[in-house]
Amino acid sequence: MLSNSKTAQIILSWLLAISFVIGILILPQYVFAEDLDEEDPPQDLILKGDGKCTVCHDENSDNPILAIGKTKHGTTADHRTPTCTSCHGEGGDHEDTPHKAPMPQRAFGKKSVNSIEERNNACLACHQGGKRMHWSGSTHANRDVACTSCHTIHTEQDKVRNRITQPEVCFNCHKEMRQLINRPYRHPIREGKVTCSDCHNPHGSAGPSKMVRDNVNDTCYTCHMEKRGPFVYNHPPVQENCAICHNPHGTTAPNLLRTRSPFICQECHEPNTHQGSSGTLTGAYARNTLARGCLNCHTQVHGSNMPENIRNESMFQR
Repeated sequence: MLSNSKTAQIILSWLLAISFVIGILILPQYVFAEDLDEEDPPQDLILKGDGKCTVCHDENSDNPILAIGKTKHGTTADHRTPTCTSCHGEGGDHEDTPHKAPMPQRAFGKKSVNSIEERNNACLACHQGGKRMHWSGSTHANRDVACTSCHTIHTEQDKVRNRITQPEVCFNCHKEMRQLINRPYRHPIREGKVTCSDCHNPHGSAGPSKMVRDNVNDTCYTCHMEKRGPFVYNHPPVQENCAICHNPHGTTAPNLLRTRSPFICQECHEPNTHQGSSGTLTGAYARNTLARGCLNCHTQVHGSNMPENIRNESMFQR
C-alpha cells in the first residue's frame, strides 16, 4: 500500500493536471472577451458617428452611402451638417440584426414603411423658412409628394438642382410639359438657359401656380422688364395676366402666343368694325391675315406712350 504522503502527492498531481487543462480551455474565452471589450469602435469615414453605418455600407455593399461626402450634407466643417441618425434614426434592430430588420428606423426608398409625412419631417427639421416657408400649404405637400421623390441625397449630382437635368425630374409627373418645350416657339429650357425653378417654386409660394413671385406678371417681369410699364395707355389683359395671350411653356405661334393673330386678338376685339372681319388673302382685309395680322398696324400691344394723336394712343400704334 502507498503511504499517505505519496497518495496525497498523486491526488495533488491529478488536480494540477485537471486545473491546467481547464485553464487551457477556458482562458482563451476570457482573453477573447476582454479583447472585444477593448476593441476600438468602427472608425468614422465621413460624418460624425457614421462608423456603425459605414462598417457595412461601404462602396462595396449593395447600398453604398459614402458618396454623401461629396454633397453639402457631407461638409464636416459646417456645424449644421447632420449625421446618419439625424435622418435615419438610431440603428436599433437594424444595427444588431440586419438580416431580420433590413430597414433602419426611418427609410426613404420606394420600399419604405414610413409615412411620407414622417419622411418629409426629417428634412423639414433642418430645411425650414426661406423658399420652403410655404411648403405646408403647397400643392406638392397636399398631394403627398415626398422630398425624395425629387431629390437624391446620397449622390454627388442631385438632378433636380442641375439646370440641364432638372426638367427631366419635373417631367416625371408633369408629362404634358415635355411636349410643350419641344414646340417651335418656346423658352430655351432644353438648353438650360431657363429652367422650371426660374418661374416656379416647387416648395410652394404665395402666388398662383407656385410662381416665384406673387403673381404671373411679376414673375415674367424678372426677365421681360420692358413690358412692365407703366404706360400712358395700357392694354388691360397685359396688366391682368401675361398668360391670357402667351403660353410660356411652348406654342406653335410666334412670340409664345397661344394662337397667332388675328385670331387671338379676335377673342376679345369682336365684332366691331374690322376687328371681327374674316381675314382674306386679297382685298381690304388682307392685312388682318398676312404677315403679323393685327400687329402690322398695332405694334405696341403691351402699352403705348404715343402722344401724337388720340387715335394712335388708343389703338397702340406707332
